[in-house]
Amino acid sequence: MNQTVSAVSGNPASIRPGSPELERLLDLIAADASRRDQERIHPYDVVELLGRARLGALRLPVEEGGGGGSLRDVIGLALRLAEADTNVAHIYRNHFTFVERFLIGDVSGPRKVWRDAVLNGAVFGLASTELDRKQTGGASDFNTTLTEDGDGYRLNGTKYYSTGTLYADWLLVRATAAGSRPVSIVIPTAREGIERVDDWDGIGQRVTGTGTTNFDNVRIEADEVIFDKENPSFLLPYTSTIAQIFVTAVNAGVIRAVLRDAKALLKSRNRTFYFAAADKTVDDPLLLQTIGRIASDAFAAELVVLAAADALDKVAEARLGGQGLDELAHDAAITAAKAKVIVDELSLRSATALFDVGGASAATQRKNLDRHWRNARTLSSHNPASYKAQAIGSYEINGTRLPTLGFF
Repeated sequence: MNQTVSAVSGNPASIRPGSPELERLLDLIAADASRRDQERIHPYDVVELLGRARLGALRLPVEEGGGGGSLRDVIGLALRLAEADTNVAHIYRNHFTFVERFLIGDVSGPRKVWRDAVLNGAVFGLASTELDRKQTGGASDFNTTLTEDGDGYRLNGTKYYSTGTLYADWLLVRATAAGSRPVSIVIPTAREGIERVDDWDGIGQRVTGTGTTNFDNVRIEADEVIFDKENPSFLLPYTSTIAQIFVTAVNAGVIRAVLRDAKALLKSRNRTFYFAAADKTVDDPLLLQTIGRIASDAFAAELVVLAAADALDKVAEARLGGQGLDELAHDAAITAAKAKVIVDELSLRSATALFDVGGASAATQRKNLDRHWRNARTLSSHNPASYKAQAIGSYEINGTRLPTLGFF
């Protein structure tokens, strides 16, 4: 990857979707994606390279060195990055959610420090999930605690499924302060007392850094703490929609990767069955039909995730303009939920169809084509589509609005 470093280092602004520089980066990332998955090689070098390209600053203003992009640009980028390597794309899910919640609009006080960090290529991770709670998401009674210590605080607790945190420079932590007050804490990952454990053992998304994060008496300064009542981002309805459509976009990227590998596989086959409809695999109507279905799945998946991104852009514009958000935010959440129901099905179908193109030889471990199904299955397991479909159906029939907190 060293040959691309010179192409992005010193770049005055965030790299933009569709630019030649980004296309070269994506090609380089894709070249080693299978090996990283197969040998469980963590993509530290890729994250460093994307940091130099200021990929994570896509949503920030151009005049500040950002990309000046829309949420449609962010989601489109997630899809393309996932086509190259779904692990790398998923690392940035919590980063872009953090940028949207905390750095769009008011950037006074410590937020300017965080915004400058993003503009300089820093990655922000998230530590929120706790396994000893009966319900996943939607609540704020965290067992991770923030206690007063002089003019600051001390943080103690354990978080799980901290996607991207292994590679992050900064970390957003959700905790409970005195009086059962929910808080957000933003700190550098190098802070003494923070332990990031690489213990994610999922069948897919193997090197997303989705491990455990421990906090042992971590010193927290007063200006690193934001109480929920002082920051409405965790109180406003449907603020998690961007995180949901981001992971769906990553799954849509899986289909594009499947299409790429299916085409290459078919073109590389020199043998076919004696009873096949054509002497050459590239002329076999059954195999061409399979390719056509995968291509159609990729097309449909991209359209629905971008439609959800467009709905989110309307919410972002209304928020900056001080307009009412409830209906727009609910519309965006409904659109994102529908997108997930569709994309999850298409990604798993396409990842399975890939083996129809190659036959038994496609199942060899050296090809590692099963990573696409493993990744699609793992991504689809994030908030199962069955719950989303039920919520959509209840809205369509009874007018019941979607839940307002996490996962919608």
